[in-house]
Amino acid sequence: MRTVFGMLSGRMRAGFLAIVLAVFAAAAGLSPAQTADEPDLLFRKSTVFKWLTPNDKIATYALDDPAIEGVACHFTVPERGGLKGWIGIAEEVSDISLACRQVGPIRFREKFEQGDEVFRKRRSLFFKKMQIVRGCDRKRNVLVYVVYSDRLIEGSPKNSTSSVPIMPWGGDGAPRCADWVTD
Repeated sequence: MRTVFGMLSGRMRAGFLAIVLAVFAAAAGLSPAQTADEPDLLFRKSTVFKWLTPNDKIATYALDDPAIEGVACHFTVPERGGLKGWIGIAEEVSDISLACRQVGPIRFREKFEQGDEVFRKRRSLFFKKMQIVRGCDRKRNVLVYVVYSDRLIEGSPKNSTSSVPIMPWGGDGAPRCADWVTD
């Protein structure tokens, strides 16, 4: 008895496999959207001692906003140790803290939408990812960043928010984020 997959032509099989791979890439947190490069690891500290496998840790990272020069974010995430963490199949918890600050004159490189993704990282083998997204509080001229984790089926309500008031820097005036956000 032939399977449905076996009855497909070579081109149809290749198309089917491409669709399946695209679905798994989306579920794993890969996206064609512009996001920050890999963040810089600043330090890790052990939180739970393990005898024969790596310890549980918290790790603090830094990243620059890819669309807005002069803004940096720092986030701290728990990293599981143990056997599952060691071989890379542990599902990480959703406790993530976030702080974003103006670190130089702010210059917008491109227009952006409310809730645009700044950074995305896989937090389990499949289906769970953490995201840092950005918005603009037009009334107060403040950039707002939120970090949260989600799953394909069920997300987490745990999140952290940080705001960056856009201030003059040196002799430069302060741009308005409202001029750079699209609806």
